[in-house]
Amino acid sequence: MKLLYWLDEWTNLPRDEQQKQTPFTGGDLLGDVYVKYHIIDANKPLLFTFSPAGTNYQEHDLTDDFSPWAYKLAKKQDVNIIAFQHLGISNWFRHRNLLFFIEQLAPLVGGFKERLGYGLSRGGFAVGAFANLLKLDKVLLFHPVSTKNIEKAPWDDRSSTEIAQKFDWTGDYHDLDLGHAKGYIIYDPTNRIDRAHAKRYGQLNHLRVFGMGHSVHATYLNKFGFYKDVAVDFIRHQQIDIAQFRLQTKTLRFKEDYYRRLNKANIKSAHRQALLSKAHNILIDEKAAHVQEHQAKIDIQPLLDVALKHQDEHPNDAIQLLEVAQQLAPDDPLVEHKLKQLK
Repeated sequence: MKLLYWLDEWTNLPRDEQQKQTPFTGGDLLGDVYVKYHIIDANKPLLFTFSPAGTNYQEHDLTDDFSPWAYKLAKKQDVNIIAFQHLGISNWFRHRNLLFFIEQLAPLVGGFKERLGYGLSRGGFAVGAFANLLKLDKVLLFHPVSTKNIEKAPWDDRSSTEIAQKFDWTGDYHDLDLGHAKGYIIYDPTNRIDRAHAKRYGQLNHLRVFGMGHSVHATYLNKFGFYKDVAVDFIRHQQIDIAQFRLQTKTLRFKEDYYRRLNKANIKSAHRQALLSKAHNILIDEKAAHVQEHQAKIDIQPLLDVALKHQDEHPNDAIQLLEVAQQLAPDDPLVEHKLKQLK
């Protein structure tokens, strides 16, 4: 637990002495969770991240180059980062070593400018469960699970709930406890379980994305860097550009999969399916008009696709491509937004 010893000394030093000892980077194994940290400046935000489901890393994967979920993204935004990566498939951040570490860590992070939390699904549960303990100021949660305590969430009948019952869901940090944290929760209201979990986060700003589903790998959102763009806005500015968020989610309306998801979610409601059918017919006409309107315009999508694909490894090349795209389509808001992020 090198971080605890280092922070205990570092937080009591004068600022000029603190800066001489940064950056401080390292990692520790906490039972079945790996934590990696990169501390650069107490006057910059400190971001806590917890990994979502979908990975099956094991202890033998923990090389010096290993990066937990969202760790590299946070480093690029020039903030302090403490990232927790679960090991194994069925892991809900319940190991006693992890809980003890966070309890010891909590009083050592009060001197940072602002404390942020970011998590998806299972990771969102952890952010919510530890938010009050860590005195988080702002959080960004994508379709989080509030708890797997079946008495508090009897409507969560997913298979993951039954598997999770091997853990203690009555002890410490088993349920959301946001404290004074504000921020955002993003979810699909047509998913009944996600909607019910989200309802328990009453103090957060609810941003609903119809048809998103409960998945961190929604290809039609990831194609445009949706998750990453929202996270970057939050990390950099501690808030989300709502107008840009609405613009990005609007792309869903032109995808047939969007309506297939909604129809499936509302299969038991004839009234809602009738409304969806009407909306779908309107969309078909709107989409045809949209295509006709833009037929005469130069197609900049290939430039966007290449720029987005290589923006991490070759940001300067991506900027040049986006600048060309902007010359061809000067009023395109997506191009303008991506250029602002990369510059």
